Amino acid sequence: MKLDEYASYDAMGLAKLVAKREVTAVELSELARTASNAVNPRLNAVIEHWAIDESGPSAHDDGGPLAGVPFLIKDLAISMAGKRLELGSRLAQGLVAPGDSWLMSRFRDAGLVTIGRTTTPEMAFSTTTESAMQGATRNPWQPDLSAGGSSGGSAAAVAAGIVPLAHATDAAGSIRVPAAYNGLFGLKPTRGRSSNGPALDEVFAGFGVQLGVSRTVRDSAALLDAIQGHATGEPYVTAAPAQSFLSEVGRDPGRLRIGLMVDPWNGDRTDPAIAAATKATARHLEGLGHHVFEVMPSLGVAWEALVRANAIIWTGTLVGWIEGLAAATGRAIDETTLEPTTLACVRYGQRASAAEFAAALDLRNVVTRAIGGWFEQFDVLLTPTLPHGAPAIGTYSQGADSMDGLEWTDRVFRHAPFTPPFNVAGVPAMSVPLESDPTTGLPIGMQFAAGFAREDILLRLAGQLEQSRPWNARRPLVWAGDHS
Repeated sequence: MKLDEYASYDAMGLAKLVAKREVTAVELSELARTASNAVNPRLNAVIEHWAIDESGPSAHDDGGPLAGVPFLIKDLAISMAGKRLELGSRLAQGLVAPGDSWLMSRFRDAGLVTIGRTTTPEMAFSTTTESAMQGATRNPWQPDLSAGGSSGGSAAAVAAGIVPLAHATDAAGSIRVPAAYNGLFGLKPTRGRSSNGPALDEVFAGFGVQLGVSRTVRDSAALLDAIQGHATGEPYVTAAPAQSFLSEVGRDPGRLRIGLMVDPWNGDRTDPAIAAATKATARHLEGLGHHVFEVMPSLGVAWEALVRANAIIWTGTLVGWIEGLAAATGRAIDETTLEPTTLACVRYGQRASAAEFAAALDLRNVVTRAIGGWFEQFDVLLTPTLPHGAPAIGTYSQGADSMDGLEWTDRVFRHAPFTPPFNVAGVPAMSVPLESDPTTGLPIGMQFAAGFAREDILLRLAGQLEQSRPWNARRPLVWAGDHS
């Protein structure tokens, strides 16, 4: 198999070839390494590439629905036995995971061949991937722009054809933001759909979930099938679906009631090109038989209150992570080990009281119930994934050195105001690469959210949209398939 052929396949396509013995897991791993060598110097998406043991279980060509498919994991929230887990931070530099997390075990069981890890901003506290330790990750469509975050490394690697899908996490938009910037499909699952354990519990009071980014809907659906479920003692558990998520991709979604929201809750205005793209998507949905109507649903709280509650929950949780890492490495918690914004967030979290944390959880309850009520009025909410295009590398953090933790959280939320409420509510949401900027050609993601545990609705709709407006043939400027 040549590199251009390899890069053209999605994960399910490669798995089928492996199952038919037309290619081996080892051959695919070598092609992925070749792809990485060809494009990663321009992107800085993959920070470590691992050779697979040709005699070990990862090289087997059978077992699991994604057997033999090359895969990358984000340098955060997932642990692989014997491999480094550094969270994009000098504080954790050199740390090695003693064992597999539950999610890593599920990836292994699915047959995925994990060949390396991808970049993340420090502690995932950003929607751009530019850390002091790992450097800036660049967008394959236009390398002077951000790949987004915090799963920017995974998204850039998939978009550039290094691997067909990669692990990603999402606590405020970290799957959907980079998916939108890189022209990928990105699904944030329902809270409790899979496990963050055993080292992590609910991650930011249940805001954080994990899955991946992919170039096709079916790949994300298959990945969700592979990881859904829970381990004993999980703080959140969502019941298994009646049928597989993969089977939903080809099902008719029926005539859906779709709410349309163009401008975000924070009072910002969406860029004209993105607003126009959102309205074009709405017209396309109407052409497919769906009923689309404009809405401005309430979060139940003021935007500023939502940001502050998230800042308290995020930074309060961060304090424990940072103190644990410092204890494990023997390093100081200061400017030599943490970036200024991370250190500011730690200090903000240290000042927050238990009463403030409890009040933030009460606010979560208000938002969760408000958003739950939306889906009694409509089946799906459509918004742009982001109100603005990708920022230029180096601009996101300008002026941040003087910010406190609340101010930094506000910046993160202003950059991606459409995505965080669905993490607070725990409902599924996806970014679909339906549109492009007519001037630049850069991808524009459309976000769709549904009610609790209704990934089935989203996947049916995504499958319909993928068929009616296919995107998988689009290629970015930096593409591994051009290097055969």
